Amino acid sequence: MKAYVFPGQGAQFTGMGKDLYENSEIARKIFDQANEELGFSITNIMFGEDAESLKKTNVTQPAIFLHSVILAKVLASSFKPDIVAGHSLGEFSALVAAKYISFEDGLQLVTKRAIAMQQACEENPSTMAAVLGLENEIVEKICSEINEIVLPANYNCPGQLVISGSNKGIDIACEKLITAGARRAVKLPVGGAFHSPLMESARSELEKAIYETKFSKGICPIYQNVTGKAVTNPDEIKENLNKQLTASVLWTQSMQNMISDGLTSVIEVGPGKVLQGLFKKIDRKIETKSATL
Repeated sequence: MKAYVFPGQGAQFTGMGKDLYENSEIARKIFDQANEELGFSITNIMFGEDAESLKKTNVTQPAIFLHSVILAKVLASSFKPDIVAGHSLGEFSALVAAKYISFEDGLQLVTKRAIAMQQACEENPSTMAAVLGLENEIVEKICSEINEIVLPANYNCPGQLVISGSNKGIDIACEKLITAGARRAVKLPVGGAFHSPLMESARSELEKAIYETKFSKGICPIYQNVTGKAVTNPDEIKENLNKQLTASVLWTQSMQNMISDGLTSVIEVGPGKVLQGLFKKIDRKIETKSATL
């Protein structure tokens, strides 16, 4: 069974998508359409060398979404997933690629998501930290005992869990986690506490847009972040997507469930190779590669 997986925020790099634009008429058309719909030239930022501009949430999220979705569209008839999944932001790319929602609706949702998340970050100064080399149960227990908002946000793979919360909560947690035996507990250069209750204002802002978007029957099951399980029902997918911003990303559980369901190969669609590396940490027998033109 073959999975196509789509990366999330952090996979961006300067020059991303330029090869697609230069070598595919389909890609050029969609990139130009995106520039018009966004109201600014995102391609100038993506194809350029200004890394700081590319890091801005209102640019990063649509840029990664565009790179991933356009690559899937360029693959055309060779894009034949048995299942799909996306890490955080990547879930929106997966939904478009698997035809649950249209490209136009996906771009609108991602743009609204990015703006809402940026506003939530400004309203609630907060951050995230990567915890390496400690069992999930220990991290969960330590976070639950801290009298601040701090909790697991991204279950990336065994021994790699990202926590999210208030600045004070993350500082306290990092100290306690190192004492408990974590190999590393380091704060990440992010704007806020993604996938935590501190994103509630962003979730609320995005909720109406999600429920107003037309969801169709897709071409294959999608393993969603909130449950880690395969879903095909459009109403259930919409409900899970609405919860995503304030819930943990159960990526480890998603990967384990895919493998249990018969996964044999993984193709990462979009910038970077982060997700391939995470699958290898679950099961090195899984064949992994990047999607190419």
